[in-house]
Amino acid sequence: MLSNNEKSTKLTKGEIVLRGTIIAIIITIPSLIAFVLTWIFFDDLILGAFSGLVVHLIALIFSWKISKKLLVKK
Repeated sequence: MLSNNEKSTKLTKGEIVLRGTIIAIIITIPSLIAFVLTWIFFDDLILGAFSGLVVHLIALIFSWKISKKLLVKK
């Protein structure tokens, strides 16, 4: 058992779920916006899918960096 003076270095399940949800939103929302706006303005589904893919991959790179900072308990 941990005493009051000792702090746990592990994240709780609730903290993991909350932080994972934030990362999922960071990844998903920009790619969906890019897809929909490209599809509406250019009226081309393939171009919209490609732009959504590019934005999604860029968001994945940024989320990798964000998750390293967000998922570590201080």
